[in-house]
Amino acid sequence: MTTDAPTAPAFSAFSDGDSETSMTAGHVEVIETVISSLEQEGTAMVNHSEDGYLWKFKYGTVDVFVQLTGETDDDTLTTWSPVHKLPVQNEADMMRRLLELNCGGTFEACFGLLDQNVVVFASRTLKDINASEISRLMTIVASIADENDEVLLKDYPAT
Repeated sequence: MTTDAPTAPAFSAFSDGDSETSMTAGHVEVIETVISSLEQEGTAMVNHSEDGYLWKFKYGTVDVFVQLTGETDDDTLTTWSPVHKLPVQNEADMMRRLLELNCGGTFEACFGLLDQNVVVFASRTLKDINASEISRLMTIVASIADENDEVLLKDYPAT
């Protein structure tokens, strides 16, 4: 199941080689290359604003979001994917399951709550980040979300 992002900015069609950017071109290019390798059926879109970049693409049965806030070492790369809307039946049981998964089954990512959505989430500052770390972060979030969304929906139906 896919859910909407907590705030839905306007997206434009994804395009390789978008040169109108004040961000570190290397980070933007790496992110867009990774998205091109993961996304399905031309689903990638990008929104560029004063706050940075926000990409959205489809991976399996989930939507994946990637946000780049700026170009300094203190700015962040954040990736998340909604996997279930709340409330659900047996919510306490689901939260326990998510905590257990967080303790070893999610690598650098984690399950969390964003608004009324269960999400798979990972964030990292840009300081000393390299292309393989960017790729790993995005791939982990997309893979874990896609592996768990349908199981969570089946085991914990919405109320």
